[in-house]
Amino acid sequence: MLDTTRTTGPVPGAIAGLVATAAALAAAEAVSVLLSRPGASLVLAVGDTVVDLTPLPLKQFAVDTFGTADKFALFVGMGAVLAVMAAVLGAIAGRRRWIGHTGIAVFATVGLAAALTRPDSGALDVVPTLVGAAVCAAVLLWLMRTAASGPTEQAGDDSPPQPGFDRRRFALVAGAVAAASAGVGTTARSFAGSAAELSRSDITLPRPAFPAAPLPDGVDLEIDGLAPFLTPNEDFYRIDTALSVPRVDAAAWSLRIHGLGARERVYTFADLLARSDLTERDITLACVSNPVGGDYVGNARWIGVPLAALLEEAGVRSPRDGGRADQLVSRSEDGMTIGTPVADVMDGRDALLAVGMNGRPLPHEHGFPARMVVPGLYGYVSACKWIVDIELTTFDAFDAYWVPRGWSAHGPVKTQSRIDTPRGNSTVGAGRVAVAGVAWAQHTGIDQVEIRVDGGDWQPVTLAAEDTADTWRQWVFDWVAEPGDHELTVRATDRRSRTQTADPAPPAPDGATGHHTIEVTVV
Repeated sequence: MLDTTRTTGPVPGAIAGLVATAAALAAAEAVSVLLSRPGASLVLAVGDTVVDLTPLPLKQFAVDTFGTADKFALFVGMGAVLAVMAAVLGAIAGRRRWIGHTGIAVFATVGLAAALTRPDSGALDVVPTLVGAAVCAAVLLWLMRTAASGPTEQAGDDSPPQPGFDRRRFALVAGAVAAASAGVGTTARSFAGSAAELSRSDITLPRPAFPAAPLPDGVDLEIDGLAPFLTPNEDFYRIDTALSVPRVDAAAWSLRIHGLGARERVYTFADLLARSDLTERDITLACVSNPVGGDYVGNARWIGVPLAALLEEAGVRSPRDGGRADQLVSRSEDGMTIGTPVADVMDGRDALLAVGMNGRPLPHEHGFPARMVVPGLYGYVSACKWIVDIELTTFDAFDAYWVPRGWSAHGPVKTQSRIDTPRGNSTVGAGRVAVAGVAWAQHTGIDQVEIRVDGGDWQPVTLAAEDTADTWRQWVFDWVAEPGDHELTVRATDRRSRTQTADPAPPAPDGATGHHTIEVTVV
């Protein structure tokens, strides 16, 4: 009698499923790097699709809850779900091998769909997923056979039984595959960014033809706990949908300008650095996702080429001057689209195609080699990072990425103010306490900031010197604090005499409103 049944226990099967899945992800990552399509890796393709399909309230919840760690939280969540599913499928496949193959096929289908529906997808983007699926199937079969227990052949009662499950051999094989997978994945990801890192480190920014004016005396109050006037690059907020920061080789980068009413122009990075109109300006950026009192706002000294000059060289005219296009759609290396009013870019404000940030080439996280910076507009309608394309069109003809997801097509920055110190729910000593913070109304300027203690009368604060209307402004209030629990509220008035409304509104669809209020205990 012949018995060819070989089964695997649930625990070895679960381990085999986990290890096979890790091998698949590592193989897909390596192939995506070899094909110079890092965004086509299985994890990133699926992760990007999850981000795109996430409803706006849930996406805002993630930003509010995890802040700039929202991408890490997504990866952790995806990893946990994938690990559980891989372990369960592996455990079941130990006795029903077809379930394992079916599971791999389903995951491969999801990966292929995700890869092919990315905005910048191409035919080669299917290869990492296909290779990953093949590796997963091969490793799973290998480990299942290694972990198989029970006789492989029973010819008769006198036949000697075959060896059972060898735990040590299975552990060695599974451990070796897991280690190899970790090494391949880590090496691939490191290799993906090495060329871009080298190109960035080789860049020396030229002196701008139009440097920013020296900072006025008193622009930075230098108070403990108060955000510095210029935000260091490493502390500047980052809110975007890129799960993996694009690593762009500046030597191979170019920007194409084309579309409605434009003569097509192409600029290389060297072209930008060689221009005679390289400009340096201090500009505060704010994210539309920033809640009242939030820290998704920062101020930096940017170096770049005036966007209006580039558009004029392409023959573009503002719609206010009879131009046919009213929307500038910028596209990033990872396929993101951002729509910006052409009139705002060409109305004389210091809208830049930036190549430098605080005296250095842009960090990769903030758009290297080039990005847009437009004062007075929230980043989701102006601050395209890793920009590679500018198309002139109309708002009627095209909705940029965020508009179908519930955000307004136009995003002018709303006047806001924030208390930085003391922190909310903190305890301070009685006596004189410096209450300080920042206020901003980019491209308009801040004229007044007021504070209210325990719902009393609004009292003016001392404003720091102003750099420009495009930057935030620090302020301080000398509070004589008495013992007890107190409530502090701040509001700002801009140069157009618009005072912050007290009516609270969430960030969506066009920016949060309300007064920043904190509670402190005085002892």
